Amino acid sequence: MNNEPVLVQQLRDGSKQAFNCIYLHYYKRLCAFALQYIPFAECEEVVQEVMVWLWENREMIAPDTSMKSFLFAAVKYKCINKNTHRQIRNRVLESLHKKYNHLFDDPNFYEEQELIGLLHKTLLNLPEEYREAFSLNRFENLTYKEIAERMGVSSKTVAYRISQTLKVLREELKDYLPLLFFLKIL
Repeated sequence: MNNEPVLVQQLRDGSKQAFNCIYLHYYKRLCAFALQYIPFAECEEVVQEVMVWLWENREMIAPDTSMKSFLFAAVKYKCINKNTHRQIRNRVLESLHKKYNHLFDDPNFYEEQELIGLLHKTLLNLPEEYREAFSLNRFENLTYKEIAERMGVSSKTVAYRISQTLKVLREELKDYLPLLFFLKIL
């Protein structure tokens, strides 16, 4: 790591040895840094995602980039993003609980915790980008265009992600479809 500009250029050129050097030098430090923002169990996953992104997008890295600043900023952003998603999910679940709690007082209705648990579990099994697009649309009432701008993708990508999420939800929660339509989730 003595000659970082050369290492960055080698990385940009596709050198696996340069990537390994960067990976080994920063991995533990980035995991420790991530602990400031997220639980320990999620730290390695976030750092791995950043490292994979670094390798896959190495040609886009500016030759004069400070690898240390870049990686720490990327990990920080990823951690904050993860926390934001967690907060949105919790707000959605709380909102569902408050808004539709009265429906579950009837013993003939589905148990609230079961439905919310299944919805939560199903959403968690989806890719992060799908969950985010779906949540922003269904729970924050953003348009596809607004979501696309926020996520840095096209409106068609957002539409695809939401349609795939709905497809999965319909399949996984088919026993609850009438209630989910009533709640305007599907």
